[in-house]
Amino acid sequence: MQPAPRPVVFIHGLWLHSTSWTPWVELFARSGYSPSAPGWPHEPETVSEAREQPEAVAGLGIDDVTDHYASLCDGSSEPPVVIGHSFGGLIAEKLLGQGKAAAAVAIDPAQIKGVLPLPLAQLRAGLPALGNPANRNRAVSLTGKEFRYGFGNAVSEEESDALYERWSIPSPAKPLFQAAAANFSLHSEAEVDTRNTTRGPLLLISGLEDHTVPDAVTRSTLKQYRHSTAVTELRQFEGRGHSLTIDNGWSEIAKAVLAWLREQGL
Repeated sequence: MQPAPRPVVFIHGLWLHSTSWTPWVELFARSGYSPSAPGWPHEPETVSEAREQPEAVAGLGIDDVTDHYASLCDGSSEPPVVIGHSFGGLIAEKLLGQGKAAAAVAIDPAQIKGVLPLPLAQLRAGLPALGNPANRNRAVSLTGKEFRYGFGNAVSEEESDALYERWSIPSPAKPLFQAAAANFSLHSEAEVDTRNTTRGPLLLISGLEDHTVPDAVTRSTLKQYRHSTAVTELRQFEGRGHSLTIDNGWSEIAKAVLAWLREQGL
């Protein structure tokens, strides 16, 4: 009797809709997995609806989103592989540390508590939300120019604009504020159990041209796991920015993730 396909849960980050994972879902299904890409809590089903209803996700924090995906993991036939991008990567790390996942892949993950570098590029990329303290409990949208800097800097302006029109949605600003203040908070929602030695394997992926989560931040994230004996690896991709999961080179990243999962026996 053939074993059931391993479930895979894709988790998007800020300013992208869950349907941006569609090519990945299709590839993973063809590769023998049982993939899904659920949206964040209350996220409308389509990009157009999300743009029309920004208030639906306003005020969501890191734990709200983590608990949402944890319940989905608990309802799975077996612990899934979780693959997240940006804040989705941070959430994937939290789920792995909590024992909710068999393995995790964190692609350009938002900084967790303990990460100290704050490159100027990252600060600039976060300014559309962090620049106004009143945004904390609001949903914030990016302009095309802001998307170009934060996501599409490593692709052509034409492609960046096309990705913006296709996938960009308003997102809650609260996770950015929580991550920014994490090292000054005793019980930050951006904290991850990096010392867990019984967890499944973790792959961190960094785009070396990323402005939103610069490589220095991901390398610092890797160092936070130095006290764990569980598998923790970093793969870096030259010439790739924060749009690496949705731009013309997405399949390079996806195929690298599939190869890594096979190496882990998953």
